[in-house]
Amino acid sequence: MGMSVIISVADKEDAEQILKLQYLGYQSEAELYGDWGIEPLTQTLESLRTELAERHVLVARLGDEVVGTVRGRVDEGGVGRIGRLVVHPRMQRHGLGGRLLDAMERRLLEDGSVQVFRLFTGHRSLGNLRLYARQGYRQTGVEAVRGELSFVALEKQVHSELAASA
Repeated sequence: MGMSVIISVADKEDAEQILKLQYLGYQSEAELYGDWGIEPLTQTLESLRTELAERHVLVARLGDEVVGTVRGRVDEGGVGRIGRLVVHPRMQRHGLGGRLLDAMERRLLEDGSVQVFRLFTGHRSLGNLRLYARQGYRQTGVEAVRGELSFVALEKQVHSELAASA
């Protein structure tokens, strides 16, 4: 990548930067699609700090700046759920999304029970769909939300060699 981006576990001190990054990601998507009717992620600093203590949240740092983040959790039945992958617009062509996904998959596999990874993305987020396809995810369905807004469900089976490399 040519830049020294470090991926690590987020802590409470990262909360403000994560919220700013989420809003920037929303703004970028709204501009891309010309759709300002999509509501931004509404999360308070307090609820994010609570989440950071209870869930797997990774951040990518370039120096002191948070330039990417991803969340994950393990549900009953061995489902590793991955969500809110956000990469700073200026970093989106540097492979950071793939690195964050790989890091979260490895982290969730430490649980020992994960059989499949699942995630959602917006049906119009073609860049995300291409990224997930490159990472081995396949589309399993589309869920209508409202109007033209819908989400694409994707999943990836955990193979023994992936689990062994965790």
